Amino acid sequence: QVQLVESGGGLVQEGGSLRLSCAASGIIFSIYRINWYRQAPGNQRELVAAITSSGSTNYLESVKGRFTISRDNAKDTAYLQMNSLKPEDTGTYYCNAKHPRMGSMEYWGKGILVTVSS
Repeated sequence: QVQLVESGGGLVQEGGSLRLSCAASGIIFSIYRINWYRQAPGNQRELVAAITSSGSTNYLESVKGRFTISRDNAKDTAYLQMNSLKPEDTGTYYCNAKHPRMGSMEYWGKGILVTVSS
C-alpha cells in the first residue's frame, strides 16, 4: 500500500518560514519524480515545485528564490523549504509522486494546510 504523508504545515506570519516534509512508503522512492502542488480556496491546484530522481528541480515562477525542494532517498522523504512566505502562499499543499515512465503509477498525499497571515 502506497502512502505519502505530509507534515510541517501550519500558521505563520508573513515573512516567516516553514518546512514541509513528505514521507513515502510502499514505493521505490528514489526513482519517482516528486512534486509539490498547492490549492487555495476557489483556485485550481497548481504545481509549485518538482524534483526528479536525478535531483533536477523546477519551480513556479512566483516561488523562485523563496522555496527549495529537496529529497533524501535514504529516508524516502522529500522536503519543501518555504522562506519569505506571503499571504498568497496560503493553501493546502499536496505531495505527489509520479513514476517517470508508468503514467498510471502516480500517488497523492492527503494534503496539509499552510496559512500565511499578513
